[in-house]
Amino acid sequence: MLKKIEEAADFLKSVFGVKAAIGIVLGTGLGNLAKEIEAEKEIPYSEIPNFPISTVEGHSGKLIYGKLNGVQVLAMQGRFHFYEGYDMKTVTFAIRVMHKIGITHLLLSNAAGGMNPAFKIGELMIINDHINLFPEHPLRGKNYEELGPRFPDMSEAYDADLRKLAFDIVAEHQIPHVSEGVYVGTQGPTFETPAEYRFFRVIGGDAVGMSTVPEVIVARHAGMKCFAISIITDLGVEGQVEKVSHEEVQRAAAKSEPMMTLIFKELVKRI
Repeated sequence: MLKKIEEAADFLKSVFGVKAAIGIVLGTGLGNLAKEIEAEKEIPYSEIPNFPISTVEGHSGKLIYGKLNGVQVLAMQGRFHFYEGYDMKTVTFAIRVMHKIGITHLLLSNAAGGMNPAFKIGELMIINDHINLFPEHPLRGKNYEELGPRFPDMSEAYDADLRKLAFDIVAEHQIPHVSEGVYVGTQGPTFETPAEYRFFRVIGGDAVGMSTVPEVIVARHAGMKCFAISIITDLGVEGQVEKVSHEEVQRAAAKSEPMMTLIFKELVKRI
């Protein structure tokens, strides 16, 4: 694995030069933030040594190197999921490579189902903690000290200072319907049953999705600071559970994306 990370990192350094300290991961229906990046170079995942391929609709599958609001960033337009059949080492491989080339801060986005009865569809939830219900842990197996400690601390998986900066931006720009809460990470690919929504709420979850948690675990293992936002694209609140499709999730995410984009654009300037 160390050799594969090194090969991918060396390739990206040769292509991008890489002077960015901020990495961005764009989730389902949220790829349009990439249009705000003044791209200097773009490269499909298929051309990067040892990179997996994103197979999900709404995930373009390329790395974008350029400036967002005047700040140099490296963005993943499309991520990898456990439900696609990849193991966790593969799901989080890109995060390892980002760290290897000098990324110190990771900003992530996702589409999620809301269980908090105060939520509305289109709400933004700044993640302040997570519950990991994936059946495989990304750090299972031999630990390489070059990548991080055997038992990494997760008491502040989502950086408190970055969350405060984000809420300052929300207040300054009067962005409506922004809250914070706990994200439950599950395997997927099915959307949740009403009983599962109730269970996730009982154990402390505010929103549920099929990504983000493995990436944040690996980023924290490597010492990166993390910030993440969920767009609430459907509701799992008792009495409000309705049939949902991937296409509906994409449409709901697209409607709220401009607000998320504004937060990200302002946040990268203040890091």
